[in-house]
Amino acid sequence: MADPKGFLNHGREVAESRPVEERKRDWNEVYVPGSLLPIISKQAGRCMDCGIPFCHNGCPLGNLIPEWNDYAYRGDWAAASERLHATNNFPEFTGRLCPAPCESACVLGINQPPVTIKNVEVSIIDKAWESGDVAPRIPERLSGKTVAVIGSGPAGLAAAQQLTRAGHTVAVYERADRVGGLLRYGIPEFKMEKRHINRRIEQMRAEGTRFRTGVEIGRDLKATDLKKRYDAVVIAAGSTTARDLPVPGRELGGVHQAMEYLPLANKVQEGDYVVAPISAEGKHVVVIGGGDTGADCVGTAHRQGAASVTQLEIMPRPNDERHPVDQPWPTFPILYKVTSAHEEGGERIYSASTTHFEGDEDGNVQWLHLAEVEFVDGRPTRKPGSERRIPAQLVTLAMGFTGTDRENGLVDQFGLELDERGNIARDVDFRTNVPGVFVAGDAGRGQSLIVWAIAEGRSAARGVDRHLMGAGDLPAPIRPTDRALTV
Repeated sequence: MADPKGFLNHGREVAESRPVEERKRDWNEVYVPGSLLPIISKQAGRCMDCGIPFCHNGCPLGNLIPEWNDYAYRGDWAAASERLHATNNFPEFTGRLCPAPCESACVLGINQPPVTIKNVEVSIIDKAWESGDVAPRIPERLSGKTVAVIGSGPAGLAAAQQLTRAGHTVAVYERADRVGGLLRYGIPEFKMEKRHINRRIEQMRAEGTRFRTGVEIGRDLKATDLKKRYDAVVIAAGSTTARDLPVPGRELGGVHQAMEYLPLANKVQEGDYVVAPISAEGKHVVVIGGGDTGADCVGTAHRQGAASVTQLEIMPRPNDERHPVDQPWPTFPILYKVTSAHEEGGERIYSASTTHFEGDEDGNVQWLHLAEVEFVDGRPTRKPGSERRIPAQLVTLAMGFTGTDRENGLVDQFGLELDERGNIARDVDFRTNVPGVFVAGDAGRGQSLIVWAIAEGRSAARGVDRHLMGAGDLPAPIRPTDRALTV
């Protein structure tokens, strides 16, 4: 146990954010560099090393949280990094982007603020990179087997790294011009600087993983041809079909899907553009959707110099605290959350439904008409007389995703079966109905968290390894039928 009285003597402290007006002028991560190190030992010492650590159940990866908390408390960063990497290929990603269901399941959180698990995690991995404790793990021997991974998001990268380390020859196919999937072109720079992806890719290249960018399976290369080239295929193409809003005026200029808007801002940071082709500068911006993607649009609009930013959510405003009956510990509660983007300004409107868009004589959106809603028998119903309009010169739709891409031909060319939710169906070993073809991440699970993507990538890699070798020894944190208490 790190500190037997740590949770009694020390309160919860989190990373310090840079001043709003400072960080809105740049695209760097919002936190003060180095602000965690002076406090992280005490924060790790708050971990009680519980007899039954429910944080393990809250984390789909089964992270060994009490163990690396203890090492962090003692300042043994190398040992902490080893324990962290034992279950998680990319803790610098999860430490920045995961909503930390482990903290919701922390036993201390029953009646006190939980341990800052996420901050400890990111401190360990950042220290490990600085100290040179993260090195390529090159396999001792090659198996002679080849694997293609479709998609370079967290699920695809995790599967590729595990399979490469098992001795297989792995090639990752990515339809974008750079590796990273939504990590690269969905997550804004201020949430995670892309240098973290770049150095992981260099580690994976050194281990032997090969990357093929600008190749879309189904269009640029037929799925059937890919299958002939490789002994196994892992589909980790994500859930990229965005939910649309079929209301009058949807066709007006200035109404875009979030994933049309966000990647362009990231491409500016990559040096591809001087100014994003779709920019919020000087415009009244409305973001439809109250989730993390919506918050990413809010923060991006602030940095582009929007005249105003309004975020709409059809659901009622969540509670500030966990409801003991509806959302009991250790489940992951849906609470009112103020992200760094929300701290920077803008208005949030709950229980609101868009009725239609109104444009100008040039066919560009100028107004968004909305109405208040209430839920009747579980369905949103507009309140009569509550209609009004708000200025909207740029609208982003951030309402989630409905399944994997069906238009590029990948699903049909492979002959894949889908489940009732439109995801690629798989068995307990992540195998699809096509022999030798596996699926991991959002393509099989549906839109979910980054930590689930990495867990699924690791588990699918184990299924592939067993398929190729008969008795593989790669770890498998989850099975497709598993449901942690946080889901």
